[in-house]
Amino acid sequence: MHKNLSIMLLAIVAAACLLGGGGVGYGLSNLVVQLIAFAVLGLNGDLVGRFITQGPRPLVVLVILTLALPLLQLVPLPPAFWMSLPGRDLVTEAIKSVSEPGWRSLTVNSSRTFVAFIGLVAPLAVLMVGLFVSAEVRQRIAFTFVTAGVASVLLGVVQVMGSDQEGLLYPENPLPGVLFGFFANRNSEAIFLVSCLLLLIGCFAPQRVLSPRWIGKFATAILIVTGVVLTQSRSGIALLTLPAALFLLKAYAHRGRSNVGSGALPRPVQFGVIAAAITALSLGAVTAVPGSRLEAVMARFEQDGERRPEIWEDARFSAERFWPAGAGMGTFDEVFQVDESLEHISARRAGRAHNEVLELAIEAGPIALLLVAAWAIWVLQAGWGALRDEQRRWPALAGIGVLLAAALQSLLEFPLRNQTMLCLAAFALVLIAPPILTRRPTPSSSRHDGDHAA
Repeated sequence: MHKNLSIMLLAIVAAACLLGGGGVGYGLSNLVVQLIAFAVLGLNGDLVGRFITQGPRPLVVLVILTLALPLLQLVPLPPAFWMSLPGRDLVTEAIKSVSEPGWRSLTVNSSRTFVAFIGLVAPLAVLMVGLFVSAEVRQRIAFTFVTAGVASVLLGVVQVMGSDQEGLLYPENPLPGVLFGFFANRNSEAIFLVSCLLLLIGCFAPQRVLSPRWIGKFATAILIVTGVVLTQSRSGIALLTLPAALFLLKAYAHRGRSNVGSGALPRPVQFGVIAAAITALSLGAVTAVPGSRLEAVMARFEQDGERRPEIWEDARFSAERFWPAGAGMGTFDEVFQVDESLEHISARRAGRAHNEVLELAIEAGPIALLLVAAWAIWVLQAGWGALRDEQRRWPALAGIGVLLAAALQSLLEFPLRNQTMLCLAAFALVLIAPPILTRRPTPSSSRHDGDHAA
């Protein structure tokens, strides 16, 4: 089955991009992505064993701990134990009103926590399979994400210019004139497009200026930047600084190479002109949209009716109430309804804490926060190693940029709470991690070099 690894990986990524942007509220769409991931893992069961035995030891440990966290919260506990956990007063009273308390798991809602665990299957498959494919296949995966980004923007143009929710895949949160693309949340769309820009810059070799491939990349960058602006996501627009920084860093590293003719401008000047052109053309495209969308975007930065501080205040109270055991992965929306103060209640439901640190503190206490810190340390350590490898340097920087963008937006939003971004984050880890070079000794292995790390 290993000759089809690249096809299987592409299937997961394509399904995640097309169907996985709705979050936990769209279980059937997520299920399709997860079933494909289960099938890929089932058909390549030996890769799981090889990942555990041959993969980078810190990465293997982190993956196991991440999977174990929601599973341990599902283990049944005796009544005397779970009733003594912080924040279980209301659960205890509700159960006692109808029957004697029996064995229950640590989480206050087993179904929500089980869904949270199942949500890790697709990114797990991307990570495990991705470590066994060649650099060429990884570039194909990056191209698939970028292509999905372009398709998402094109769909978003219909959403922006249409009426009566035309083109919206998830119409429960209609905002006329806002680009959602393949996502239910405009901030998720923005961070996805920023990540696509990072992959476009980091995973593909520089092209000769004005060559057909260069023109294609240039047009793609303009389209994606325009898409980010049209989401009207303040965090997404601010995070465009990350691909801009990677672009300039790569331009500086390749300065003086392949100048066009003896009279060509210096390489850094060329890239400066290109960056200015991308910005100008993108802004021009936005202002050309009916209704002056740029004006609406700028107005977003002046709004002061921000509800996040109110949500954070109540979320901190929830975190303290369930500390240190946590309420269970995926249970924020339920427990927050109890702790939301009357003066902060509005017609809209919070749904999320809009701060991943707070939400993880509520759901799993210090264990989750320590696990996030351990992941950050591993990314820094593995990223530093990748930077010393000339062939892996720029893809790894793109992967680091994707994870950094997600981490920064996590302070205000929840970018990794949908299948699309989880799979993209897993692919970012693949770009950073050293590939597993050993191969299964089979007579036919030489025929499948394109699908294995070389």
